[in-house]
Amino acid sequence: MAAGEDTSHILSGLTNQLPDRDPEETAEWLESLDTLIQEQGTERAQYIMRSLLQRAGAQSVGVPMVTTTDYVNTIPVDQEAPFPGDEEIERKYRAWLRWNAAVMVHRSQRPEIGVGGHISTYAGAATLYEVGFNHFFRGKDHPGGGDQVFFQGHASPGMYARAFLEGRLSEEDLDGFRQEKSKEGHALSSYPHPRLMPEFWEFPTVSMGIGPMNAIYQAQSNRYLHNRGIKDTSDQQVWAFLGDGEMDEPESRGLLQLAANDKLDNLNFVINCNLQRLDGPVRGNGKIMQELEAFFRGAGWNVIKVVWGREWDTLLAKDDDGSLVKIMNETVDGDYQTYKAESGGFVREHFFGKTPQTKDMVADMTDQEIWNLKRGGHDYNKVYAAYKAATEFKGKPTVILAHTVKGYGLGTHFEGRNATHQMKKLTLADLKAFRDHLRIPITDEQLEADPYQPPYYHPGADAPEIKYLMERRQALGGFVPERRSKHTEVTLPGDKAYEVANRGSGKQLAATTMAFVRLLKDLMRDKDFGSRIVPIIPDEARTFGIDAFFPTAKIYNPNGQNYLSVDRDLVLAYKESIAGQIVHAGINEAGSVAAFTAAGTSYATHGEPLIPIYVFYSMFGFQRTGDSFWAAADQMTRGFIIGATAGRTTLTGEGLQHADGHSPILASTNPAVVTYDPAYGYEIGVIMRDGLNRMYGPGGADNDTDRNLMYYLTVYNEPIVQPAAPAEIDTEGIIKGIYLLAPAKIDGPRTQILASGVSVPWALEAQRVLAEDWGVSADVWSVTSWTELRRDAMAAEEDAFLNPGQPARVPFVTEQLAGATGPIVAVSDYMKAVPDQIRQFVPNEFASLGADGFGFSDTRAAARRFFKNDTHSIVVRSLQMLARRGEVDAQAPAQAIEKYRLLNVNAGTTGNAGGDS
Repeated sequence: MAAGEDTSHILSGLTNQLPDRDPEETAEWLESLDTLIQEQGTERAQYIMRSLLQRAGAQSVGVPMVTTTDYVNTIPVDQEAPFPGDEEIERKYRAWLRWNAAVMVHRSQRPEIGVGGHISTYAGAATLYEVGFNHFFRGKDHPGGGDQVFFQGHASPGMYARAFLEGRLSEEDLDGFRQEKSKEGHALSSYPHPRLMPEFWEFPTVSMGIGPMNAIYQAQSNRYLHNRGIKDTSDQQVWAFLGDGEMDEPESRGLLQLAANDKLDNLNFVINCNLQRLDGPVRGNGKIMQELEAFFRGAGWNVIKVVWGREWDTLLAKDDDGSLVKIMNETVDGDYQTYKAESGGFVREHFFGKTPQTKDMVADMTDQEIWNLKRGGHDYNKVYAAYKAATEFKGKPTVILAHTVKGYGLGTHFEGRNATHQMKKLTLADLKAFRDHLRIPITDEQLEADPYQPPYYHPGADAPEIKYLMERRQALGGFVPERRSKHTEVTLPGDKAYEVANRGSGKQLAATTMAFVRLLKDLMRDKDFGSRIVPIIPDEARTFGIDAFFPTAKIYNPNGQNYLSVDRDLVLAYKESIAGQIVHAGINEAGSVAAFTAAGTSYATHGEPLIPIYVFYSMFGFQRTGDSFWAAADQMTRGFIIGATAGRTTLTGEGLQHADGHSPILASTNPAVVTYDPAYGYEIGVIMRDGLNRMYGPGGADNDTDRNLMYYLTVYNEPIVQPAAPAEIDTEGIIKGIYLLAPAKIDGPRTQILASGVSVPWALEAQRVLAEDWGVSADVWSVTSWTELRRDAMAAEEDAFLNPGQPARVPFVTEQLAGATGPIVAVSDYMKAVPDQIRQFVPNEFASLGADGFGFSDTRAAARRFFKNDTHSIVVRSLQMLARRGEVDAQAPAQAIEKYRLLNVNAGTTGNAGGDS
C-alpha cells in the first residue's frame, strides 16, 4: 500500500509521503504552535499558519492544498459564538415538535388510511431546523426582507408540527397529511409543494438534486435584483437543507462553481450528514463528511464541519497525543452508524477501546454517559456557532456539514437502522419509549386507548414556551415557510411593441427565431416593462441571433468585465456588466432552468415580477431538464420557454441528438406548460401578448384564472418570407390553437390541410400543387397549438361526462372545422403523435404526416422526403384519401408518387438551405 493511500479518503496526507529528517526539530516547531494556541488562541494561530503558507508559496515551497481536515469541529471551542437563547425552553418545545411530527406520520399510516410518510429524517434534523427558526430564518416582514429556505423534502412533517404549535395548522389539518382530496380544506401535501399549498411552501425540493441547483440560482437571482436596482436584497440569506445521500446526485454538486464564481456569500448549504441514504450507508467504507469537505473546498466554498457535541470538548482537550482524533479520523461511516444502533457499552469497547489512551479517557464515565456523547448536529451551541459564522462570512458561499443520527430519539428500532427511512409507524412500546425520552405529558392510558392514534401535544397558546416561540418568530419577521403572491403591478407593453411582428419581413427572408428576437428586442425597449424581462441563454446566443443584445442589454456578471474584450471594436461586442440584463449560463441547461425558476417566481419570492425568457436548443429543453420544469411548475413559475432550432428536419446538418421531433409531446405532459408551434412572427406576437396578459394583465385570461403558466414556443432557423398580419386577424384562433390561414382558391374535390410551425409553407405549396396538377381544392389551416386544442377538447369531453343530459360543449377544434369538408391531412416537423392529439375530436377522415424515428444529418429537402412530411407527401396523402372516397381517379396516388419521385430522397424540393444551425 502506497504511503498515504490508507487515509487518502480521510485526510489530505500533508506529510505522509515525505521523510522526517529531523524529528527533534519537528517537535520543536509543533511545540511552538501548541504554545501559541494555548497563549493566544486559535484565531491568532490561524493567522500565523496562513502567513506561513503564503510565504511558503512565494518561496516555491510545495505545500499541497488542504482539502480535508481532522474529523473534528471546524470552529474551535474558544471561537464559538455564545448561544443567545433560552436553551431549556427551546429544548422543551423542540421535543413537542418531534413528537407531533412523528405522531402525524404514525396516524396517517393507520390501517384504513395507509398513506405513508417519513419519521426519521426530521427526528435527526430537528436541531438543525430549530436553531434556524429561533435565531436565523427571517420572515417576509423583516426590515431586511425574508430569507429563502429550501427545506429537505422528507423533513416536511417537522415544518407542519411547528406550524401546529404556532397556531397556523389545526389537529384536523395534521390528520389531513397526504390526503389532499379526501381531506380537502384540511389537507397537507406530502412534501414541500407550493402548487398544492400556495400560501405555505415556497420551494419544491424532494426531487433530489433540484433543490441545491435552485437554491444556488435563487441566491444569484437575489443579487441580480439588487445589482439591477429592482430591489435591495443585500440583507437576505438563502438556506438549503440537504441530505448527504442527496449529494450523490450530479445536479447537487454540478453547479457549485457558479456560487463560488459569483461570490454568493448570501448562500448557505446545510447538509444533514446522518451517513445514510434511503437504503443504507452513504459511504460505509469511507467518510462522506470528509469527501464533501474536499469537494466543496475544491469548488471554492467556505466549509464548516459540525461533527461533535459539547460533551466531547473535555475529551478532546485531554487528547494530548492525538489518539482520540486518530480514531475519529480512521473510523469509517459504517461503524459510526453501527455505534448508534448499539449501546454505550458497545461504544466503550469498540470505539474507545481501540487504544489504551482512549480507553483510559472514559474509564470514569458510565455507559449511559458514553451513550449521551452527542453528535454535533444535535447540539444547539455547536449549530448556532456554525450558522452565525456562515452568515457573517464574506466572499464565499458556505456549506455546513452537520453530523447527525437518522431517527434520533425514536428508539432502538429506528436510530441509525438501514430501514429507518421506510419505517412509518411506531409500536406501542416505541411510542412509550419515545414519549419518555421527550418527556411528553401523555399517559400510558392515552396511548393504550388507540395505539394507531396517539394524541398530539400542544400546551396552549398561553404556555411560556409557546409565547417564547412566537416572540422569536415575531422578532425575525414572521412565519417561515410562508408564500405570498401579492406583487408590484406590472404595466404591460402596448400595441407599439408588436408593430414589427405584425409588419412581417417584406421581401426579406427571416426565420421565426429571428422574428421572435426582433419582437423580444422591442419588448425590452418598452420603458415601463422592458427592465423586467430576463433573457436567459445557455452558450448559444449567437446561434439564436441574440448576440445583438450584448452591447446594449449586457450580460449579467456580478464581477463586471475586468478584461479587454477581443471584439471590443465590433458593433456586437461581448459585454459583461454588474447591472447586465442577460443571464448567460454557459453550457448549462440545468442551471438555465434554475435561473428561469428563480426569476419566474420573483413575483412571489420578492413581490417584484420578472419575466424570464429562456431560449435554448429545443432538443435540450424538456428532454434534458424535464424534471426541473416540473419543479418550476410546482413552484408556480411564470415565463416564456423558447425552443429554438426546432423541428426534426429543419436543423439540417446537426444530426441525431440535435434533431427535435418530440418536444411538444414532452411539454404536453406538464400541466402548467402552454405549448405553441407558431408559423409566423405575427402569430408569435399574438401568443406572447396573450401570455403576458394571462400572467400579469389586469383581467388575466377570460377562460382560465390560473396565472401560473409557462408558455413554450418552438421557433425555427429556416428563413421564409414573414407575411404581415392579416387585416382581420383571427386572434382567438391563434390563441386557442387553429385558424383558417388560406381558403381554397378553386372548386373541386375538397380536402383540408392542417399544418403547424415550419410546415405551414409546405402546406401552402401543397395547396398550389393540388390545385394546378390535380384540380383538388384544399383549405390550409395554421395550427398554432395541437396541445391546447386537445386540452380544450378533453375538458369539453369531461364536462359532458359529468353532466349527462345537459347540452355538451363543442370543442373549439370541432367548432372551427365544422364546415370544413373532405379528409384532413395534418402535418408538422414532429412525430405523428403531435397532430394525432386532436384526431378523436374531428369527424373527418384523418391522416398524420410527421418525422417519426431518429433524426440524421442531411439537407432539409432530403430529410423531409425521407420522413414523407414534405410538400409532395402532403399532395400524395390527400390524393389517396380522396381516391378512396371516389372523388379523384383511383390511379392518381400512384401517378403522383411516380410524378414527384416520392420514393427518391434526392428528389425532394421542400424548404431551402438558408439559416445557420
